[in-house]
Amino acid sequence: MPCPCPVPVVVVDFLIVLPLGPQYMRLFAIGPSQFGVIVSAYAISAGVSGFAAGLYLNRLDRRRALLGLYTGFTIGTLFCALAPSYHLLVAARVVAGAFGGVAGALILAIIGSGPAGATLASLLAMKGVEVTLFDDGRRPDLIVGESLIPAIVPVLRKLDLEERAAAICQNKPGVTFTFGPGEQAEFCFQSLVGTSAPTYAYNAPRPAFDRLFEERAEELGARRVRARAKIERVGREGLRLAEETLAQAPWLQAKQPDLLVDSTGRCRLFARTMEIPAEVGPRKDVAYFAHYEGFDECRPSGQVFIGRLAAGWCWRIPLRDRLSVGVVMNKDDAAQLGNTLEERLEAAIERDPLLAEAGKHRRRLTGIATYTNYQLVSERGYGPGWVMTGDAFGFVDPMLSPGMWLALHSAELLTENLDNLPAYSRQMRKLIKAWMALIEYFYDGRMFSMYHTGMALERKYPFEIARKMHRFFDREIACMASGLSTTSRFGHGMLQVMSVPGAWKTDPATLAIR
Repeated sequence: MPCPCPVPVVVVDFLIVLPLGPQYMRLFAIGPSQFGVIVSAYAISAGVSGFAAGLYLNRLDRRRALLGLYTGFTIGTLFCALAPSYHLLVAARVVAGAFGGVAGALILAIIGSGPAGATLASLLAMKGVEVTLFDDGRRPDLIVGESLIPAIVPVLRKLDLEERAAAICQNKPGVTFTFGPGEQAEFCFQSLVGTSAPTYAYNAPRPAFDRLFEERAEELGARRVRARAKIERVGREGLRLAEETLAQAPWLQAKQPDLLVDSTGRCRLFARTMEIPAEVGPRKDVAYFAHYEGFDECRPSGQVFIGRLAAGWCWRIPLRDRLSVGVVMNKDDAAQLGNTLEERLEAAIERDPLLAEAGKHRRRLTGIATYTNYQLVSERGYGPGWVMTGDAFGFVDPMLSPGMWLALHSAELLTENLDNLPAYSRQMRKLIKAWMALIEYFYDGRMFSMYHTGMALERKYPFEIARKMHRFFDREIACMASGLSTTSRFGHGMLQVMSVPGAWKTDPATLAIR
């Protein structure tokens, strides 16, 4: 087993505890030397326990050891926060350091260094876990998922990446839905003022945006093998790295990792190897998209536009120096637009009055990318010694742009639940199910009919109570679509109740996306 190295945890711990010196000295009436004991107790304990782990850990079931150690580390850290006296704080620091040092001796291998894999590597490296990323670095020039939601901003801050992201991304103030001639519904993230969610998001130029996560993981100490990993099935339930793949990471000293993580996205490496079936959504759509210049500018600047087409829907996502334009429709409808990707995308633009008018001076800057299988969830997301994250676990329709956040949040959830993979899987399924349910309100026309009826009532009864109800409804929808309260029972119940009177003026079927 490689020599354990608790230094990353110690460094992070030092940076957190040192600024608290004046508060500790005032609270416990201690001097600088006694505060030095508080600081060094963790490092000394981590060093001793990490060395001991290198000698004895291989005698244990290392996967179970990893899960148990994180439980001990969490408990020790909690005791640090609750310690009522100087001596109990020192003791709690020793306990946290002992478990943190051993955790640093354990090893994870992440297959795929996309946003989910690289974020997981960063979060675990911050905890002192030895992480190896396997990825050959190949990416397509165009990647679906350029529009982000506000919930992604706290993740960027946690990784200390928001400043870098803001330098290359376009600020996104909200989303406008067009669902008929002269009819649109505008959702502004400023309606989130007063909540814990940011009041803005970003439109990201991928794969440049993705590289920020890879770079951050390496900065935090994650090691990377620039090669496509091969895995092998072990019995009915297990997986391991192939010998030639293991040999490309000499620091592992031919030892299999404690946990293998599938972050290969839609390649779904583990599911394919284990022959795990997936639950596929009801729609059989295909997307075509490219980058353009010469389209009319979206107003307000950075606003994403989602439009209902005669068949399917379209997007316009402003980037800093170009516009991402895409259409999503049934495969049979797409086939009628032409034989090539170019013919199909251009015909879809020309057939929609809003797109055609906005893009009458357009010039395409890139090739055309195509994506299929927009709703898919693996029937199993974990097993003995392995787990899936991000799109490898499951992905949903991109209409409301949850994909990137689900990928990053899966890394957060897994970091918090390494000792309880079933709990991690349940939380992921709950999130995916909630997003699918919310998106369905847009596809079947209920969301548009509610908005249409509400606006008609507000015009007929222009009283303050109507305006307050409008603002309340917009705020609740924005909270759900921003990722802040997507799983809220109240929010989903409100939509279910309001969709009944919402159909009084307009039949949802007439506004459904075919």
